[in-house]
Amino acid sequence: MAFDVMLHLGTLFAVIVYFWSDILQIVRGTVAWIKRREGSEEASLFLWIIVATIPTGLMGVIFKDWFESLFSSPVTCGFTLLITGTTLWLTRFVQREGKAAREMRWRDAFLIGVAQGVAIIPGISRSGATLSTGIFCHLRRELAGKFSFLLSVPAILGATVLKFREIETDSGAAASLFGAAAAFLVGLFTLKLLMKMIRMGKLSNFSYYCWAVGILMILLAR
Repeated sequence: MAFDVMLHLGTLFAVIVYFWSDILQIVRGTVAWIKRREGSEEASLFLWIIVATIPTGLMGVIFKDWFESLFSSPVTCGFTLLITGTTLWLTRFVQREGKAAREMRWRDAFLIGVAQGVAIIPGISRSGATLSTGIFCHLRRELAGKFSFLLSVPAILGATVLKFREIETDSGAAASLFGAAAAFLVGLFTLKLLMKMIRMGKLSNFSYYCWAVGILMILLAR
């Protein structure tokens, strides 16, 4: 459990470092909005992150036991990987140009939050589900990517806090730190690669990997 928590923290720090300038702009824009009631794209993003986090948190708390029961079924994970692949593949049919942050509506944020909650199911990619939903809501592709990963910050923090309460021992500290460092470095590299592919409109390329691994898991589990 301690090792799992440290991996989550490594991933969280990777997101924070990569989007540090965006996070600062959101903080400044939100503070300016509170002080002067001047709306901005950054303040809008902060509001939509809160809206999207609500359904994710509720789903995580209410369906926690059911979600965890699915982790013992490789066949279920294989089928959900096929669903993830199909969802990613369908994004190729959505037009490239879309809505900016100012044009987002609460429905867009809410649906993306629901997608993130569903992604607690093993085999449903969190980033894949939220990115695809953002694109299906006709957000600009880069905005869909940015919103997806900024939305992961409160989600990972919340999951980490819950798991910290379940830790009963601090053994394996060295391995946990090494794992966190590896998750951080791989997370940074992956974010750069993924955001580049999102800008190029090649998110659907990941579908073939998901289909292949999903089929392999189903066959091996029999």
